[in-house]
Amino acid sequence: MGRFKSPRQAQRFLAAHDQINVVFRPRRYNMPADLYRQSRSDAFDLWNDYTLEMVA
Repeated sequence: MGRFKSPRQAQRFLAAHDQINVVFRPRRYNMPADLYRQSRSDAFDLWNDYTLEMVA
């Protein structure tokens, strides 16, 4: 559990982390390298757009 105060807090963090992890770590086993790189680039662009919306 690391430094979480309760199992519930750990579960909430892991649930959110899992959703973000899916965006940034596409499953690579059937993906050529150039498509993988493009997918990662798209994910970071999406994240930058999202964070800009949250700040504004």
